[in-house]
Amino acid sequence: MPYPDRFYPVVDSVAWVARLALLGVGTIQLRAKNLVAADALQTVKDALEVIRGTKAKLVVNDYWRAAIEAGAKHLHLGQEDLAEADVAAIREAGLTLGISTHDDKELETALAAKPDYVALGPIFPTTLKSMRFAPQGIPKITEWKKRVGEIPLVAIGGIKLEHASEIFAAGADSIAVVSDVTQNADPDKRVRAWLQLKEAA
Repeated sequence: MPYPDRFYPVVDSVAWVARLALLGVGTIQLRAKNLVAADALQTVKDALEVIRGTKAKLVVNDYWRAAIEAGAKHLHLGQEDLAEADVAAIREAGLTLGISTHDDKELETALAAKPDYVALGPIFPTTLKSMRFAPQGIPKITEWKKRVGEIPLVAIGGIKLEHASEIFAAGADSIAVVSDVTQNADPDKRVRAWLQLKEAA
């Protein structure tokens, strides 16, 4: 199974992780912000527990110490988190590492860490958080893919199911999805549609 899966939802709670795992999602990122260390560790442990027995892989955003301590297998870091993380300890613990990038300098920084995948965003305008970076647009995906080569490229930021075929055609290996699932009127139906698309691809 490729990692990450072509459909890669990003959610902010253990409840969402459990819901997506039961729907058959293969890669789920837990991005819960502003947790103190003890809460982060408990949250990661809880998330690992709810995916037990499913095919889901949990990707922990940011909390690398908690990920190591809880026995997680996958980690995702933004650039600020990467600057403060002990990459050697992360690798020693056997975690895979995905890294966010938004510009050329960040891509260089990410590639120096020898990541398991690189995320590029935001592809489109996003309402979920104020971004210091302008939307990248679909042509940037093709450019980035040429530069990362064999490393899987994840596209993120404002992407809806209707954009998926164009995003994959531009060179993305995976699409990280946030609001198209969590803010959808019928999230379960939307997830099933994404999974069907993935299987058809």
